[in-house]
Amino acid sequence: MGTTEIVLIALIGCGATALLDAWLMLLRRLGVPTLDLAMLGRWAGHLRRGRLRHAPIGKAPPVRHETALGWLLHYAIGIVFAAMLVALAGIDWLRSPRLAPAVAFGLATVAAPLFVMQPAMGAGFAASKTPAPLRNCLRSVANHIVFGCALYLCARLGAELVG
Repeated sequence: MGTTEIVLIALIGCGATALLDAWLMLLRRLGVPTLDLAMLGRWAGHLRRGRLRHAPIGKAPPVRHETALGWLLHYAIGIVFAAMLVALAGIDWLRSPRLAPAVAFGLATVAAPLFVMQPAMGAGFAASKTPAPLRNCLRSVANHIVFGCALYLCARLGAELVG
């Protein structure tokens, strides 16, 4: 893998994350609650201090620059997920992206919030400690399908640009 592929993966990850953010912005405008990335930053800030779990993260003391840290981590995760997709689908996927692997991978990434982030932030496994666990899980699934579609769209654009 060369520099071109590494840059392309980073651009795909950032682009897909930006498209996911546009989707989340639309949901917020429609009154649908979405993750406040400051809480992701707060969690990461406390993780650096050795605290993995919170009940709930919103009641944990704020950390310095938590909003910026949350956004940075959000985009870093998008890049890592793009790299994982390419590792699983193969480097040729960058030259000829297909929708199915991207959507399947996007769907698989929902395991991260359901089984890692939500429990760590005090929401329980698969949002079990929230007032509407099923609705929250379905929302997470939908968001990650959107992310998978966005990975595909950004990869198609990248393939066209790189030629």
